[in-house]
Amino acid sequence: MAGGTYFFTVNLLERYPNDLLVRHIDLLRSVVTKVRQKRPFHIDAWVVLPDHLHCVWTLPPGDDDFSNRWRLIKQRFSKALPITERRSKVRIACGERGLWQRRFWEHVIRDDRDYATHIDYCHINPLKHGYVQQVADWPYSTFHRYVERGLYPLHWAGKGETTDGLELEEYRDNCLR
Repeated sequence: MAGGTYFFTVNLLERYPNDLLVRHIDLLRSVVTKVRQKRPFHIDAWVVLPDHLHCVWTLPPGDDDFSNRWRLIKQRFSKALPITERRSKVRIACGERGLWQRRFWEHVIRDDRDYATHIDYCHINPLKHGYVQQVADWPYSTFHRYVERGLYPLHWAGKGETTDGLELEEYRDNCLR
């Protein structure tokens, strides 16, 4: 879908325990900024967790090449770090690092409801994984921009809060079904 809006999940190869993405958040931000300068896209939502990230991007009209954008982000991030990870013989033979899973998961956003669900999913993810007691406490998220714009209340989906009339536990269970 050229120029569409997409949801992505991108994982580190070794997920647990691994805090690589938040430990090197400034590098990740810099790499994303540089890739966006050469291959523009709009960041609708983004959350970076210790071992994976979720985001929603809108690509320019006529452009559906998110794969090369992700390739560049992963490649530049990896090249900026020293090689300390365990690498398989196959990865070594292919000249690959052992930081990222080779693939990523993408989903084409179909409508406004789908868009809102995936934006919410990005923002609630640190709470879902137990990193924080309320979404506002997670620093590596576009949630804070949404609060500044008045799109979310500061304490949205916090401990004891409800979301769309659902108890938080039920909301977590229903996200992305």
